[in-house]
Order: sequence, then C-alpha cells, then structure tokens
Amino acid sequence: MSAAREQAAEADASVVSADGTEIAFEQSGCGPAVVLVASALADRSDTTKLAALLSEHFTVINYDRRGRGASDDSDAYAVEREIEDIAALIEHVGGSASLFGSSSGAVLALRAAAAGVNIERLALYEPPFVVADGDDGPPKDLTQQVTSLLAEDRHSDAVKYFMTRVQGMPGIAVFFMKLMPKMWANLTRLARTLPYDIAVMGDTQQGKPLNAEEWEGASMPTRVLTGGKSPVAFQRAARAVTEILPQADHRTLPGLNHSAVVMAPEKIAPRITEFLKG
Repeated sequence: MSAAREQAAEADASVVSADGTEIAFEQSGCGPAVVLVASALADRSDTTKLAALLSEHFTVINYDRRGRGASDDSDAYAVEREIEDIAALIEHVGGSASLFGSSSGAVLALRAAAAGVNIERLALYEPPFVVADGDDGPPKDLTQQVTSLLAEDRHSDAVKYFMTRVQGMPGIAVFFMKLMPKMWANLTRLARTLPYDIAVMGDTQQGKPLNAEEWEGASMPTRVLTGGKSPVAFQRAARAVTEILPQADHRTLPGLNHSAVVMAPEKIAPRITEFLKG
C-alpha cells in the first residue's frame, strides 16, 4: 500500500478502550502526535478546522469522546473511563503524545495528565475553573436540574439550560441557534453527555482555590491559553493552574473569547504549534 493510501486508510478509525468501548477518531498529518480533547456539547466536528491546521506540523488525533459522534458508550459513566480512552488513543500513536483541550475538555486533559497518562506537553484553552469568591459559577443544583431534564427526555431544554445558566449565553442567542435545525439537532443529540462534563469539572467551580495535590501528577510542560475578550474569571483560573503546576505558563490571545476554538481556529493553531514544538 502506498503511503498516501495508508494515510487515507487511517483517516477514519477507532480504538478499543480498557472497558471495551470503541472510540472513533480521525487521524491526519505526520510528525509528533497531538490528541484533541473536545469540550461540553462538542464532538470532533467542532475541531475539524483546528485539526486541519495542526496537521501541517503534527500527527493529529481528532476523536469523539465516548457517547458522542461515532464513538460508543458504556452503561455506567466515570471520568476514569474517559482518561482510559485518551490513554488508548495515545497507545495507538506509539505510547506518548501531547494533548490540547478546550473548556471542560481542557480539564479532562489535565486530569489525564495528573493520572499519569504518558503526555509530553499539555496545551489548555480556558479551563473553566472558578477559583475566586464572587466569580460566576454554575448553579448549585446543576447536576439535579440537568439530570431531571434528561430523564424527562427534554434534551433541548437541557441544552438551553446549560448554555444560559452555565456558559452564560444570552437567551436571544440560544433562540437564534434553534433556528439552525442541523446545529441544534446535533447539540440535542449531545445533551445526554452533559453529566459527563459536570463530573469532569467535579468541585472545581465553587469559588475556591484549586487543590494542588489533586493535580500534582501533571508535571509536564503546560501552557494555558485564554482569550482577551473572555471574562476575567478565565484569567484567574489560568493563573491558578500556573501556580500549582511546576512547568506551566499562561498566554492571553488578544481579541478572542471562549468560542475561539470553533470560531477562530486559525488564530489559536499557531500558538498551539509554537508551544508543542517547544
């Protein structure tokens, strides 16, 4: 098989995680490996453009987190299973790789690093920790509200609740999103995974300092990126990460906000590339 045909054959594939769950991914490019970890209400389609840009320099693994897109799921969820998914993907590309994660996906990537997964470098975009008293965090009853809406098959309402009460999106913006049937249908399909991201965040959004012991395993070079137009709470969260990790630093990208990974990947990709190349 020619190199071109071999790469094409690898373009859409899957790995089997430790619990037997099949995790789907797209592989592109060549060079050092980087795995892209998606945020809440996102699958690999959200990072397709970013993957294409990074594939000019890296072997990019753009995967569907379990329960999303073409990936399977298990009956009982645990954050540890998602960490095992990342480990399986890294094993597929040779046993070590860098990670890029955004929002709650950044926290999942950080948890994988802290758990001892073989990660060379860690790039994070706006992990949504809430570390200062007075910064807006999610509602105290977030888990109960989302779980109840999903149990009643009100998946569309669960998406709206999460977007407005957790992500701070204006209701009018959600209204206009609903007028785009294909986009809203995909978000509604992903609603069932909202409890997964809530579990990933754990107790890190309560306006208290991060517990350094919880993250001490993440000793690899780490860069936290934030958007200059994002709420100041993201800047505080980024600084909190750099204070507890031994090799972490922080960069602010002017003019960007929390949606930049999807809306402006061409502005983020060079900064990720710069860091991952060392």
